[in-house]
Amino acid sequence: MNIANKITMLRILLAFIFMFFLFCHGVLAKAIALVIFIVAALSDFIDGLIAHRRNIITDFGRLMDPIADKILVLAAFIAFVQMQLVDAWMVVIIIFREIMITSLRLFALNKGKVLSATRSGKHKTFSQMLVIFFILGFIVLKETMLTYFTWNPSWEKFFRQGIYLLMLLTVGITLYSGLSYLWENRKIITRL
Repeated sequence: MNIANKITMLRILLAFIFMFFLFCHGVLAKAIALVIFIVAALSDFIDGLIAHRRNIITDFGRLMDPIADKILVLAAFIAFVQMQLVDAWMVVIIIFREIMITSLRLFALNKGKVLSATRSGKHKTFSQMLVIFFILGFIVLKETMLTYFTWNPSWEKFFRQGIYLLMLLTVGITLYSGLSYLWENRKIITRL
């Protein structure tokens, strides 16, 4: 297993460590969760950069890199649903898209073809990461204010409206990327 693939596997492990700290109490735990998520998100960029620069792109990496992204992102969104920061229906749409695309990839792999991520898929991942950073920032800010200062309920309403709008945008991009991926790979689908 090359270094890029090891970084991809590390991202999966970091998703579980991130979840652990996110549900721990206290400002420090929430800040650690944010830092772990940042490191995991950066690892996505780093493993791709290493694979391309060293020309060590493998079928394993092409398959596992997007799966590692999905595990990290879905872990965060599911946690946010449990924390009542994100509507469940939005996350169900995101999960449905990911299951559909992963199923198509596995079907193609079974036929000897590896389907890589597309540009719209990368935009989808970027928008999801952006909204997750925003929500994690909100969590850390609120926890800090509640612990050391005071929390104004009007701030809560402002942030929750921002989260809702960003999630609507992210769900739209997610749907678009899924539909465009299906369209680009329609020849594989018609062979089902």
